[in-house]
Amino acid sequence: MRELHPAINNTFKDSYIFDFLNLPDSYTEKDLQKGLLSQMKDFVLELGKDFLFVGQEYKVQVGKSDFYIDLLFYHRGLQCLVAFELKADHFRPEHLGQINFYLEALDRDVKRDNENHSIGILLCRDNDREVVEYALSRTLSPTMVAEYKTRLPDKKVLQQKLHQLFNGTPKME
Repeated sequence: MRELHPAINNTFKDSYIFDFLNLPDSYTEKDLQKGLLSQMKDFVLELGKDFLFVGQEYKVQVGKSDFYIDLLFYHRGLQCLVAFELKADHFRPEHLGQINFYLEALDRDVKRDNENHSIGILLCRDNDREVVEYALSRTLSPTMVAEYKTRLPDKKVLQQKLHQLFNGTPKME
């Protein structure tokens, strides 16, 4: 992926904060999508610059079947489509098959000749870095896995972590 998109490390983050959504503790992917769409300005600001919104539930047809990409953006700097697949739970390796399928459909049927290969972003509630590393190790697909939080950590927890970081005290469990 780095060869296809050399500037990717400076474009996407490993973690996003969607505290502006005010979601309850238990929510669905539809709730997440609806919240992100209703707060599009804040969502795009959290993503970073150069993102242009293309559509929600963006339909791609393969064979006789229709498939829907949760959110589709175009990135001006990278000159490519960026498909976001939203997950209200933790990352699972099978999510990669879904996003890779969408990227292939975008590149074959939607991408223009002057554009770069599409990029997929799996936005998961949380992920185990080791599982993500194993799952991505053999894929050549331009896909990233990022986690998101719907709430910032408690102020006291943040202060403790900063104190530990600067004073070298043992980590909290």
